[in-house]
Amino acid sequence: MIHVERGGDGPLLVLLHGLGATAEVWEGVAARWPGSWLAVDLPGHGRSSALERYSFGSFAAAVASVVPAGPVAVLGHSLGGVVALALASGWFGVDVRAVAGVGVKLRWSDDDLAKAAALASRPARVFPTADEAAGWASKLAGVPLSHGVVETADGWRASLDVAAFGVGAPDVPGLLAASKAPVTLAAGDADHMCPREHLLDAAPGGMVLAGVGHNAHVEQPESIKPVLERLITG
Repeated sequence: MIHVERGGDGPLLVLLHGLGATAEVWEGVAARWPGSWLAVDLPGHGRSSALERYSFGSFAAAVASVVPAGPVAVLGHSLGGVVALALASGWFGVDVRAVAGVGVKLRWSDDDLAKAAALASRPARVFPTADEAAGWASKLAGVPLSHGVVETADGWRASLDVAAFGVGAPDVPGLLAASKAPVTLAAGDADHMCPREHLLDAAPGGMVLAGVGHNAHVEQPESIKPVLERLITG
């Protein structure tokens, strides 16, 4: 089961959150899109079911199953940006006419991958109250969340399936080459996950968003306006 939120009327924008987050993080951006929008809880996140195995392809296939037929623009953050690029390849049957990724981590060290694998293997932390679990879920996501917890027989835990941390490093150059749609990559000028030099090396026409960090769409939703404009023209 994939949870989606919808709104607006007109050309469709598909919104894909980053690792640990939920569709709710796009509220400020969706309001600025001059058309209809569809925000997805990725598998293993929020109100969507978990997967047996996580890969960028399995994420993209799940999203494709809830995207209606017809041309769409896709905007993703971090992990969601990689999934957006995978959808733009055309391999999953979605008619993507323009795609953008914000804050996509472009370089992965062995230490980065080892830390992610360690997180993926840990048991979920259980808390006595929903508020405590929400605090932990928000810490995992790096942004405040309202829909990031579930109740279990033993208490409350983050709804994030930590196995999703094991998705690995994306082949961004390969996905850029495979895209059948115009691609925009962007990152905040204070984004520690996607520093300016990494962004412009991978995409010389990349957008550096002033005054924001990794979660630009939450910190200052208006900072995403240039990306939305690029998607509209695309």
